[in-house]
Amino acid sequence: MAYNEQASNENRPNAYLRVPVRDARTIPLPDGDKGEGLALRMDRGEIRAVVHRAPESRKGVIWVCGARGGFGGPGPGIYSQLAEEFTGLGITSLRMDYRLPNVLPECAMDLLTGVSHLEDIGHDPVVIVGHSFGGAVVIAAGAVSKHVAGVVSLSPQTYGANMAGLVSPRPTLVVHGKADTRLPYSCGMQVYEWAKEPKRLVLYDGAEHRLEECRTELAKLLREWIPETLNADPVEL
Repeated sequence: MAYNEQASNENRPNAYLRVPVRDARTIPLPDGDKGEGLALRMDRGEIRAVVHRAPESRKGVIWVCGARGGFGGPGPGIYSQLAEEFTGLGITSLRMDYRLPNVLPECAMDLLTGVSHLEDIGHDPVVIVGHSFGGAVVIAAGAVSKHVAGVVSLSPQTYGANMAGLVSPRPTLVVHGKADTRLPYSCGMQVYEWAKEPKRLVLYDGAEHRLEECRTELAKLLREWIPETLNADPVEL
């Protein structure tokens, strides 16, 4: 999978990608976390994840973090909170780590492996959510996967996100804090400009990179946008 900053947003990929899952097994859960530990094996190695299962669910969300990987996400803790809440709405969540943090093509492959896993166990197209570096990972993966219903890019970097236009006709939500000193909110605005309709840009006054200052508002936004997207009529690609 190649990522070229000069790549055109006007041309859809010749073929969508699907990364096969060779094996899925239970592993210990990180101390103090909720959910179930899971390891997904693909040809390039094994990826750690935390799954929050909704019984008999066909809806799914995948959450990825920034360049260092892990399971925490912004907020802090908003990923685990919403993942637990969504089980009550019949939505399964998969919080994923990276094999090689900060290597964007490999991290996108990891995310595509998670998408394949949820597809394999009977889930409809999923929403993928990423923060910071992960905000570009979800765009790169969403642009080349048919099993993605929508993309949420939180405080995104621009590198690797220039394929945002290829997510369409699936919706893209871009969120950024206007007080972000790590990645200025102009990055989020640029990603939004690259994206095509349907798209939405939400900027929070006074919010820094981790979006702690707008945690309540962000949780409310995702509580509405993600189920709405998962419950919408599927789009033809």
